[in-house]
Amino acid sequence: MRKFVVSIAAFAAATTVFADAGDVEKRLKEQYPATKITAVRETPVQGVYEVAMGRNVAYTDASGRYMIFGHLYDMKEQKDLTAQRLDEINKIDVSALPLSDAIKTVKGDGSRKLYVFSDPDCPFCQRLERETMPKLDNVTIYTFLYPLEELHPDAKRKAETIWCAKDRAKAWDDFMKSGKLPDQVTQCDNPVERNIRLGGSLGINGTPTIIMGDGAMVPGFVPASELERRLAAGAPQRAKTATGD
Repeated sequence: MRKFVVSIAAFAAATTVFADAGDVEKRLKEQYPATKITAVRETPVQGVYEVAMGRNVAYTDASGRYMIFGHLYDMKEQKDLTAQRLDEINKIDVSALPLSDAIKTVKGDGSRKLYVFSDPDCPFCQRLERETMPKLDNVTIYTFLYPLEELHPDAKRKAETIWCAKDRAKAWDDFMKSGKLPDQVTQCDNPVERNIRLGGSLGINGTPTIIMGDGAMVPGFVPASELERRLAAGAPQRAKTATGD
């Protein structure tokens, strides 16, 4: 981190031309027509501009010639400004999620909402179901079966089998906790392929991925205490202990 702080300080010091963010955005789009530039704005560092490119963020000078890829920190406030911005631009519109394609589990009054993209053969997903979910209360969990076939070749078959069970919520819980699939295997119309396309369109490339009620994405396994904190606080910060496939 120190190396990056020094680099961006030198970068800013070398920048002697200042411009309106709108002018910088126009210049960048002219220089890099193949790059999807969605927003440009000033940063707290004079002469350095934040460039949002879809779900990614970089930093540039007024000319647009030089780019820095990395995180910008406010050391006085101990804040990762880039992480905060990534959380903002990567938020999901949860109202657009096709909930009929998810396994619905209601605990307590179900007032709080979680949306989870999960792979039945993912060890971190199994850990999430064994260690975290049982400790949550008053929550509705929508689980989108999202097999990562390149990592788990048999996961799609298992996801389809679980979905087609008479009680899919119980089948999911049983498999994630004991590895036991339903005794009677049936075939049915299922949303697994749609979920794979949906996850890809949302930029989800690992499991588990949790989407909070406000649309913030939390990748990887999260302990119950951290997930509860985020539920209570409206998910203002990025989880620090996330791991996953």
